[in-house]
Amino acid sequence: MPSITTRAHVYVHGRVQGVCFRASTRDTARNFDVKGWIKNCSDGSVEAVFEGKRDAVEKMVTWCRKGPDGAFVKHIDVCWEEYSGEFDEFSVVY
Repeated sequence: MPSITTRAHVYVHGRVQGVCFRASTRDTARNFDVKGWIKNCSDGSVEAVFEGKRDAVEKMVTWCRKGPDGAFVKHIDVCWEEYSGEFDEFSVVY
């Protein structure tokens, strides 16, 4: 039976820059074998795309609701999209 894959496009709002949010997200995504990217936005939020097995991507979205120590997440916006398979790894975009 094939694995069910999905994609989530996420914006995380709150105190999420300057608290190792991107690096912690990258490490967590790699642990869950989730591919995609994360970057800082000019408005102080972070934007990420997660692709992989549905349960792993759902875990990443849940993880983003809290983030690493030092972060304060006010809210997240999640858009579920069709899996593309375009990523080889999870990376931080600068």
